[in-house]
Amino acid sequence: MHKTPITVAYGDGIGPEIMQASLRILDAAGAAIAPEVIEVGEAVYKRGELAGIAPEAWESLRRTKVFLKAPITTPQGGGYKSLNVTTRKALGLYANVRPCVAYAPFVQTKHPTMDLVIVRENEEDLYAGIEHRQTDEVFQCLKLISRPGCERIVRYAFDYARQQGRRKVSCFVKDNIMKFTDGLFHQVFEEIGREYPDLEQETWIVDIGAAKLADTPEQFDVVVMPNLYGDILSDVAAQIAGSVGMAGSANIGEQCAMFEAIHGSAPRRAGQNLANPSGLLQGAVQMLLHIGQGEVASRVQNAWLRTLEEGLHTYDIFDQAHSRKKLGTREFADAVIARLGQRPEMLRAVDYPADSRLPQRPLPERPPAHKQLVGVDVFLHQREQPASELGNRLQTLASPGLPLSVITNRGVKVWPNGFAETTCVDHWRCRFLAPAGQAVDFAELLALQTRLNLAGFEPIKTENLYTFDGEPGYAAVHG
Repeated sequence: MHKTPITVAYGDGIGPEIMQASLRILDAAGAAIAPEVIEVGEAVYKRGELAGIAPEAWESLRRTKVFLKAPITTPQGGGYKSLNVTTRKALGLYANVRPCVAYAPFVQTKHPTMDLVIVRENEEDLYAGIEHRQTDEVFQCLKLISRPGCERIVRYAFDYARQQGRRKVSCFVKDNIMKFTDGLFHQVFEEIGREYPDLEQETWIVDIGAAKLADTPEQFDVVVMPNLYGDILSDVAAQIAGSVGMAGSANIGEQCAMFEAIHGSAPRRAGQNLANPSGLLQGAVQMLLHIGQGEVASRVQNAWLRTLEEGLHTYDIFDQAHSRKKLGTREFADAVIARLGQRPEMLRAVDYPADSRLPQRPLPERPPAHKQLVGVDVFLHQREQPASELGNRLQTLASPGLPLSVITNRGVKVWPNGFAETTCVDHWRCRFLAPAGQAVDFAELLALQTRLNLAGFEPIKTENLYTFDGEPGYAAVHG
């Protein structure tokens, strides 16, 4: 039988124990895999690799294109990069898929019928990691949302829901405030959703959506969201389903994929034969589905479910009401192996298709918009400057073709006609905007900055203002 090469990392803390347990179960179930072991994590960080992974490990990942990873420990202190974020970006793992399922009554939960999947965009948003200190008082983090990024993750969510026989796809955004970035995500959700009339669709503002998710998760089925919201709420959903320690995660790209538990390395529990391998095992089940071994995945999942309902539990989910015996990591794996070929009697058994990989769809080609330069936002580092006085000074440096339009401080309009009560810091956005419909030559922007500099101002950043097919590509300032 052909064995699929996979790259395996045993990780740190409890990682080696739960990886060994998971691989033993996969082997006993007949998984046709050929693991290649690489080293990642704390020891690699301490050897000077700031992302926690050595160059030779990348060679294995890029060749096998499948990564089963145990949790790692990132050393304390500055300069160390997240291995997960690095891997997701380097390998183009754009979709994070986290099933959040309740296993009541055998695992305690207030939501016994909960069964949802969070599909999280994995590469952009605030996780682009573009941050700057701009003034004494102000730091900046850029939120980047792209149309290709939105189209890929939203399409994946709808395809996943249809393939898995789900009934509804929900979108969480904050586009009442972030009208361009989250607004684009919402727009793409509606555009692509029209191609899936068989699926119920809804959009929630993320704050009330999060409240509903925490209170009545049974109302949701597949939930798709940008990176930051998905990161936070997938952990919330896993915990209210029963335990973060029970949840696995798939990170899917067009060429590569990574599978893992969502919990950390728990170094305090390392080497004690206590850790619950269920989270990593759930990630491994997703891996089996990804590589086309659905029958083995079903065998593993059903044996695991049978073990849970027989009350054979590790310490973290053990309770007197529904647990019969407290098992260590190795003994729990033995119990699952002993039940291979059995099906649960109370929990819902699974019957995965032999191959459940989703098709990779090419992104549509779009003609470029007509882009026209119409102004510039100049950000100034200026201390102890009343907005009215700042506005008067800047007006003398503007030009008829590029007049000063508005000044804001932390997004609040302070000139013209600002309020004296507004709290200001040393970071000012000064918008110079051409009269309606007129284009600006780039040389005029450079000339403006030169005049500002000669007048003693310090432009710390500029953001060019454009229209795209006649529509403003910048947020209006109201007030």
